[in-house]
Amino acid sequence: MSLRSRPGADTFSAMRPHASRVRLAAVIAAGAVLSTPAAAQRPAAPPPGFDAYVARVMKAFTVPGLAVAIVKDGRVVLARGYGVRRLGDPTPVDAQTRFGIASNTKLFTATALALLVEEGKVEWDAPVIRYLPWFAMYDPFVTRELTVRDLLVHRSGLGLGAGDLLWWPPTTYNRKEIARRLRFIRPASSFRSAYAYDNVLYLVAGEVIEAVSGQSWEEFVRDRILRKVGMAHSDVHHSDATRGGNVATPHAEVNDTVRIVAPFASDNTNPAGGVMSGAEDMARWLMVQLDSGRVADGTRLFSPASTRQLWREVTPEPIADAPAGLSHLQPHFLGYALGLNTLDYRGKMLLTHTGGLPGYVSRIAMIPELRLGVAVLTNQESGRAFNAIAYRVLDHYLGAKAPDYVGIYQALDARDRAEVEAQGTRAATQRDSTSGPSLPLVRYAGTYRDAWYGDVAIAEENGRLVIRLTRTPSMVGDLQHWQHDTFVARWRDRELRADAYVTFALDPAGAVAEVKMAPASPAVDFSFDFQDLLLERVAP
Repeated sequence: MSLRSRPGADTFSAMRPHASRVRLAAVIAAGAVLSTPAAAQRPAAPPPGFDAYVARVMKAFTVPGLAVAIVKDGRVVLARGYGVRRLGDPTPVDAQTRFGIASNTKLFTATALALLVEEGKVEWDAPVIRYLPWFAMYDPFVTRELTVRDLLVHRSGLGLGAGDLLWWPPTTYNRKEIARRLRFIRPASSFRSAYAYDNVLYLVAGEVIEAVSGQSWEEFVRDRILRKVGMAHSDVHHSDATRGGNVATPHAEVNDTVRIVAPFASDNTNPAGGVMSGAEDMARWLMVQLDSGRVADGTRLFSPASTRQLWREVTPEPIADAPAGLSHLQPHFLGYALGLNTLDYRGKMLLTHTGGLPGYVSRIAMIPELRLGVAVLTNQESGRAFNAIAYRVLDHYLGAKAPDYVGIYQALDARDRAEVEAQGTRAATQRDSTSGPSLPLVRYAGTYRDAWYGDVAIAEENGRLVIRLTRTPSMVGDLQHWQHDTFVARWRDRELRADAYVTFALDPAGAVAEVKMAPASPAVDFSFDFQDLLLERVAP
């Protein structure tokens, strides 16, 4: 669960593929007017036939409901809901329906820190330990040198998604315990040498905000940002998705069928992905960002100097090749600023970010030179859907001829599915299916401990092995023998979609010394960072 902004590939990737179809309700066009300019002052209209285009996208990628916000030149062009909040229920999505915006929350956290910098309570390049003396990373040098800015730009040396298993799926750790456990995670690269997307350091950024402001991250963002901007229909908790009201129900493809899935309800990582919002409020947010912090009443949330900090690239990102048919998406530069990716698109600077939670994915995109912003929020895990809409809007205002994004992304979905299936076939054919485990099953049972995650229990039950990640109540799985001393954990909660290889290493005496894990498929989200675990047997 990336709060899932795929790093680097943010420009081109579409999360995991989805191609099954369901019958969708008629498109609901519940527009919201946030300002009332005279007709002659109205901003440019959305792309021609936009509502029909959105309906086509939703049908192609099996999206029950979504919301779109478009702003241009300081005015709202569109703030509208489409489709339904929940499959099987005709209640429409409207302009105020809340979706989990996931990692698009990161810009709110960066903006909160910018407010504290303007007040002189925080310095961007001051060490984190000035504000959190108890905080530590694995390397003492990094502990001393890691700055507030470093918390936001994915260059700490942590690996991709490192530490995410401390909070995802929901664990029994609290926020401070998660932050304290980062000192046990070995770096994957040297400090500031490489880009690797993480969520846990945004959690630490939330701790900095609390330490210097005296308010929790939730209180600060709600009081100092949402209320100031006028985002009256937004919330700052993941758990808001469980409270009812005008909230889109999350959906995902499980066993080849799009269905309702349980929302992510833990509030531990709200600073990395907790904001719930809709089209109307996201339009307000985009306008404030594009107008250097100016809000609708003419006052400022933040200064132009903070805008320069938020938008300035800090960490270069690797650039992937654009997929076939989408060569115009190939950037010349790509980097990470403060809660935003920065790159070029058709000769203009583009600021963008994606986000993903169980059943929700979203994208925001801004072209400052055109004072143009778009947000697409969905209640189904299809990044291709939000890309098809966002790029269609950008092309319209750039005066560029848009390709058939829907057809191209459908073809890419089919290709990705085929690649995942082919990899699964290769793994099965390379498996030594005639081999058996080296030991009786009972000798694999025991408690195993990882320095940063904690304990994993493996027990023999009714003639089979069962694995339990003791801090993650939903992660209980049956271990099915794969080959030699490797098993596959098939999690009983099939919504996790994250089966994992579990390999036991024996010592010279033939006893299990340690256990390593790895995702069993390339389709497993990077937030299941099984590969970072080194589980050593705990003596009885």
